[in-house]
Amino acid sequence: MKFLDLARVTIRSGSGGAGCVSFRREKYVEFGGPDGGDGGKGGDVWVEAVDGLNTLIDFRYQQHFRAQNGQHGMGRQRTGRNGVDVALHVPVGTEILDEDKQTILADLTAVGQRACLARGGNGGFGNVHFKSSVNQAPRRALPGQDGVERAIWLRLKLIADAGLLGLPNAGKSTFLAATSNARPKIAEYPFTTLHPSLGVVATDDDGFVLGDIHGLIEGAHGGRGIGDRFLGHVERCAVLLHLVDGTAE
Repeated sequence: MKFLDLARVTIRSGSGGAGCVSFRREKYVEFGGPDGGDGGKGGDVWVEAVDGLNTLIDFRYQQHFRAQNGQHGMGRQRTGRNGVDVALHVPVGTEILDEDKQTILADLTAVGQRACLARGGNGGFGNVHFKSSVNQAPRRALPGQDGVERAIWLRLKLIADAGLLGLPNAGKSTFLAATSNARPKIAEYPFTTLHPSLGVVATDDDGFVLGDIHGLIEGAHGGRGIGDRFLGHVERCAVLLHLVDGTAE
């Protein structure tokens, strides 16, 4: 499975249904009053952290998510059906950012955690709401509220208890393979590790998760090598281990 830790998606919540202009029509009832129903509420857009995912690659192939609109109101004071919500399933550790990439909208750090990104529009009132003693046959109804459309960024930060840092070929992947159940690619050339790797280190207690990231070189903050964006994967770690190659000059 390909690894992707940053994705941009466009979401839109559902618009509310319009209210109905209707009047009661029944046998032997000469002047039936207004009975137009309200429109249904538009669907919301949610994001939820689920188990079993460790990449955002699915959002490379689908970048647009739209909730269902609410149904229009109907006669006999029947309210329209609410729109169906839509949910984005993301890995645990995903941050949701606004379009400016700075404002954090949500940070999902546990399985089942959810956040609403766009509320659906409310349905409009039918003409039954506008009857009064001076206007017993109102021909007025309100349209539904429009849905909200916005662009957001999904940024994955893997969750590990301890992280490995060091220069390329310092032995980070070898250390991870020797101490955990992970089997990362190991070779004698720089930047063998292109994607973060996680491994569970067994201890007398419950064990802990150890994370390995790309090699960090001088000038990475300016874009040299693979840059420094991958440092977000060790941002949540409680402990950082800096490996140094003792055989290097």
